[in-house]
Amino acid sequence: MKILEDRILQDGTILPGDVLKVDNFLNHQVDPQLMDQLGAEFARRFKNAGVTKVLTVESSGIAPAVMAALHLGVPMIFARKHKSLTLTDHLYTAKVYSYTKQGNNDISIDRRFLSADDNVLIIDDFLANGQAVQGLLDIAESAQIKVAGVGVVIEKRFQKGHQLVKDAGLPLVALASIAKFENGSVTFAQD
Repeated sequence: MKILEDRILQDGTILPGDVLKVDNFLNHQVDPQLMDQLGAEFARRFKNAGVTKVLTVESSGIAPAVMAALHLGVPMIFARKHKSLTLTDHLYTAKVYSYTKQGNNDISIDRRFLSADDNVLIIDDFLANGQAVQGLLDIAESAQIKVAGVGVVIEKRFQKGHQLVKDAGLPLVALASIAKFENGSVTFAQD
């Protein structure tokens, strides 16, 4: 998606450890007009997939996921990372490792919000090593629901998350796919 690639080139910063910082439009300050365009593109790409709900992990996946859900006309559910007084019983849970936070999180979704006839679309901000997506796939398996596909705003194709989704046999839509970081610049994949 050209508008997203341009925004990454304009505002993104490459940090040590192959981390792309895009906190001025995606995962700290959010550009709502851009999120709307991203959500519309996800909806266009998955419009015939029979999606009943959009699933993500808090917190950076929420903005693109809610916009995708809005354009698809379905609810959005986010897996919570933190314990809550209101989220204690009857949960689907999975363990997820965060590379940027260097630690494990238990993610949870209330069982009331997933049913056997659901066909979910997983949306996240980044796909790098695939840990968040794997956690949501584990929850989907526990809930015995179908997964229509995975949509990510930015994927780092050179890390293992892309292959993890492909090996699961799921459609993958990455709105910006990064082939490599080299000499402080971003090179996008061409396919």
